[in-house]
Amino acid sequence: MAKNKDNVSVENASVEQKKPAKPQKAKKADKNKKPNIFVRFGRKIKETFSELKRVSWPSFGKTLKSTGVVLGIVLIFVVFVTAFNSGFGALLELITKWGA
Repeated sequence: MAKNKDNVSVENASVEQKKPAKPQKAKKADKNKKPNIFVRFGRKIKETFSELKRVSWPSFGKTLKSTGVVLGIVLIFVVFVTAFNSGFGALLELITKWGA
């Protein structure tokens, strides 16, 4: 058994340096190829429905209560914004009449 300068047997080195056959590269290229748009779209729809099955949906009562809270807060903000708008409008009108 012959040894090279790194004290590795030449027989083992020749086994390690063997390269895989070319047909495997063709398989690798097929794996990297993207499926067409319809297949990808179908998979996405399937994944979406699968995910929606796992969602814990709130009850109807809880949804109704949350909707009422949101509408109440929006109504309060509408009242405040309208009040500030009317107040600033009156103030602007007072200022413009005072200067004229």
